[in-house]
Amino acid sequence: MAVSRNQLPESMVDDEPALDEVMACVFGVQAHEVRTYQALLSAPGSTVEELAAALDRDRSNVNRSLSTLLDKGLASRERRLLDGGGHVYQYTATPGPEARQLMHETLEQWTAAVHDRIDEFAAGTE
Repeated sequence: MAVSRNQLPESMVDDEPALDEVMACVFGVQAHEVRTYQALLSAPGSTVEELAAALDRDRSNVNRSLSTLLDKGLASRERRLLDGGGHVYQYTATPGPEARQLMHETLEQWTAAVHDRIDEFAAGTE
């Protein structure tokens, strides 16, 4: 059974959904988290302080965005020892091809779960 364009929600028939819309749908992230991901793509190995300055955001907000990106597999973190003692964490975005694959896999898992729910609904109405 084919679905016509006028049966879909308006947001699903946009010509080209923006990256932040796609990532929000697939990973459940917010626009500021997508901006953080994009900033990491441009400046791999950034610290929270560097990202906060580049994004003009508070460090605590950037930290939360990075935690979300780490949880979703969209970023990695490495500890760098400082010459004067102590350490700092540096963050790098998951490269585009890997992130794209992760998006496909996540969307396929979600689609399978939705199909299961639809089948459960259909079975309960028979």
